[in-house]
Amino acid sequence: MRWLVALLMLFLALPLRSEEVIAGLSQNSVSLTVNFEGSEILIFGAVRREVALPADSDLDVVIAIEGPLQPVVVWRKERRAGIWVNTQSQDIRAAPSFYAVATTRPLAEILSPNADLTHRISTRLAIFEARGGGDAMTRATFTEALIRLREADGLYQQHDGRVDLQRDTLFSTRLTLPKTIVEGRYTARVFLLRDGDVIDEFETFIDVQKAVLERWLTNLAFEQPFLYGLLALGLALFFGWGASALFRLLQS
Repeated sequence: MRWLVALLMLFLALPLRSEEVIAGLSQNSVSLTVNFEGSEILIFGAVRREVALPADSDLDVVIAIEGPLQPVVVWRKERRAGIWVNTQSQDIRAAPSFYAVATTRPLAEILSPNADLTHRISTRLAIFEARGGGDAMTRATFTEALIRLREADGLYQQHDGRVDLQRDTLFSTRLTLPKTIVEGRYTARVFLLRDGDVIDEFETFIDVQKAVLERWLTNLAFEQPFLYGLLALGLALFFGWGASALFRLLQS
């Protein structure tokens, strides 16, 4: 119940506007350990208003979690002489390593194209294409291919109708970070929409980091590969000898 108390304190502390969104997360940090199998994030909040609810428009909530941006090269494969080979590529200037969107209703029905262009909410517009490398249709084809690939891996998610909105005031949803996420700062954005336009936005962050041991091993592998190899060899010999000694002890 602590999150309810924190939400109430935010209500009392902030100045009133006609309608504004206040939100929180069940956790603001995720530790990537060896046995990490993913993490479920609860996003919850409320709509604060100083006027009566409009009777002629619907309120909607859109929640997006975005991972660190990365440059990507997307390849097109073609069958040549009985084998599949890379034949054409497209550079994408920056694409989220992870992107999930949850909504109260289908996104295409509640978000206008202009609002999407301004806030870059949809998965398609969250990706920044390179300006060169073919015409707009070709670039769009490669971008759609990237989206399909990452959707198949669970890295891009679209959850229409997943946000539960009660009495046009309280809302909540759960989004899952898969085990294949990369470390870095993830941005969680909550948008309040009426008639296709964004009327308020709330932003917070999730820090995803490797655990101490995993970070040390990763740094050692990249910065001191020779020492990392010696360490791996030593551990293999030690555990191999230990298993052999234990087996002989059990047989005696």
